[in-house]
Amino acid sequence: MEYDVVIVGGGPSGLSCAIRLKQVSPELSVCVLEKGSEIGAHLLSGAVFETRALDELIPDWKDKGAPLNTPATHDNFIFLTKNSAFKLPTPPQMHNKGNYIISLGNLARWLAQQAEALGVEIFPGFAAAEILYNEQGAVIGVATGDMGLDAQGNRTEHFQPGMELHARQTVFAEGCHGSLTKMLIKKFDLRKNSDPQTYGIGIKELWEVAPEKHRPGHIMHTIGWPMDSKTYGGSFIYHLENNQVAIGFVIGLDYQNPYLSPYDEMQRFKLHPKIKPLFEGGRRVAYGARALVEGGYQSLPQLTFPGGLLIGD
Repeated sequence: MEYDVVIVGGGPSGLSCAIRLKQVSPELSVCVLEKGSEIGAHLLSGAVFETRALDELIPDWKDKGAPLNTPATHDNFIFLTKNSAFKLPTPPQMHNKGNYIISLGNLARWLAQQAEALGVEIFPGFAAAEILYNEQGAVIGVATGDMGLDAQGNRTEHFQPGMELHARQTVFAEGCHGSLTKMLIKKFDLRKNSDPQTYGIGIKELWEVAPEKHRPGHIMHTIGWPMDSKTYGGSFIYHLENNQVAIGFVIGLDYQNPYLSPYDEMQRFKLHPKIKPLFEGGRRVAYGARALVEGGYQSLPQLTFPGGLLIGD
């Protein structure tokens, strides 16, 4: 299959790229591959969203029904000890007036609708498994993985071979530590002028809480317990619409204690006297975990290479 641009990854960055390409050059053929069963399937997290990029991409997003339903109303920045909580001044960069608390999955599904309306072809359920190169070593597209294999990798009666998708430019929007992105970084030595990247892991859950405990627009971030003074970490709690609360705990992957379990630390955190009452009587709707880049601007690799580029996390 031949396209002008193939985008690997159907998250916010990949879909925004597809939309902008079609806005600038409607004649381009653009394809998005997404490994999840549907757009947004791998986007569990709630997020506090600053709208500047969306204002530039789709200025009339309100009229088009973008799922930004919960304006941020209140910020709390808390230091926890084992049994107590102390309110700290909220750092200037964490003031969220004018921002929205959103579901990233819902935002991605809406962006996919906008992209398809412009003529972008989106293929969920197809993971790019191989990078294709020409004789000069430039990227010319990707191939999807074979489908219909058993646990041992043998073909079943449902076997379908992977497809090759060729493109003038291939855009990789895989998110943190993507498998193909790692291959590209190694092949083209894209980190030669960058600081080493550092990583964290975010354990995330979505809860439905009792209506009397729900405060739409309320934002809380915490530092301190259960982390010790040598371990980077902290939490977020975001109140969305419909009695839903997104909670997450992030730990830097440079922790020194080999027995530390990020999942168990998240569960301990939820039992803190400041946190536990919010979730009593509620139910957990979804959960998951995600790797996060933490190195900052100086750790970004070179983003371009022959035949393509990297975008997003």
